[in-house]
Amino acid sequence: MRFSSRVGSTRLNPIAKAEAAARSQGAVLDTVNDSNPTKHGLAPSEVPSVYTAEPRGPLSARKQLARFLTNRNLAELAAKGQNSSESVDPDRLYLLSSTSEAYTWLFKLMCDPGDIVLGPKPGYPLIESIGSLENVDTLEYQLQFDGSWYIDVAWLRELLESPKGEKVQAIVLINPNNPTGSYVKPDEREALVALCRKHDVAIIADEVFFDYSLEPFTGNRRLAGEQGALTFALDGFSKLLAAPHAKVGWIQVSGPENLVAKAQRRLDIIADDYLPFSDIISDRMPKLLAAVPGQLHRVQERTRANLERLHTMLDEDESGLVSVLRAEGGWNVLLRFPSVIDENALVLCLIHDFNLTGQPGYYFDMTENGYLAVSLLPQPDVFERNIKAVLAAVSRELEIVQGRPRIET
Repeated sequence: MRFSSRVGSTRLNPIAKAEAAARSQGAVLDTVNDSNPTKHGLAPSEVPSVYTAEPRGPLSARKQLARFLTNRNLAELAAKGQNSSESVDPDRLYLLSSTSEAYTWLFKLMCDPGDIVLGPKPGYPLIESIGSLENVDTLEYQLQFDGSWYIDVAWLRELLESPKGEKVQAIVLINPNNPTGSYVKPDEREALVALCRKHDVAIIADEVFFDYSLEPFTGNRRLAGEQGALTFALDGFSKLLAAPHAKVGWIQVSGPENLVAKAQRRLDIIADDYLPFSDIISDRMPKLLAAVPGQLHRVQERTRANLERLHTMLDEDESGLVSVLRAEGGWNVLLRFPSVIDENALVLCLIHDFNLTGQPGYYFDMTENGYLAVSLLPQPDVFERNIKAVLAAVSRELEIVQGRPRIET
């Protein structure tokens, strides 16, 4: 597998080799140029601890996170009647400020300028935006809808076997995807892991919405911990705590041992250059982790109840103009309305007539007109108001398209 040349050499110079050898034999080395003020009695009383400058994040925080992830994995397996003795290794975890930052690190790790990262469409435009900032080309692979969303694995196979496929360094799998809400299905996972292993392509698995199932199919699993191909699984408190301002994210590295070792040597260099994770945040990790189950329950109750109410409202709507595409997980759903109505016109109607706005399907590169993304997070009364407004706006815009006089309410 080829890694980016931007990271520089991972070979140790003679001094670094000697330091590593001495430490492996138990030696504790001081340094004559140690410029860490916290080691010399100069730490402020507000932050009294000694700064250890661990590139992957403070070991104590990674151990806490590893225990949390291990217990979560065991609970998920137990719910399926399965057992496992595998635990998450804290040395395979990297702590950083957000999953967005994780994307930038992994693009640096895997890609030279002009290399390609594959991302799903429909999908959130973050991948393309970060790719542009990193001088990395992004290429969309299409999710298809046939009662549920699925990945066009045949198209991906054809691409990777073409000359253009030689430039592909990574594929982003969002599990479940936003805004389609679709999980990676078991057969898709098996085929994609085999393709990535064969063509030396890394998997970047964004699983921040994984815990928020809505109407899932059976057999969905996290890609975190996947051993068949080099895999970087992303997650964080932003979604687990339903707190976008809780800027803590992490990368879990897994895959064949030789590739993991090569990747981590290079990823350590990137992490050491940035050192983004604060000891102040590390001290709060136990409380933040303890709050996750309660927050997951609160959000799940809200999203599932709103989805149920949405189905009821659409079933009771006499016009029958709007439907909801099956959403397996996440916080959002896609509404489908008659494609003769322009998506911009519908949102403009929401703005002018209802003091609401929204994101139409083309924001996510839907291939057809007639979609609107809707959040399941609002308070029930607000959610119901929003859906009523959308239904009214669709009716009004259809009257305009059909040339009938518009009825004001």
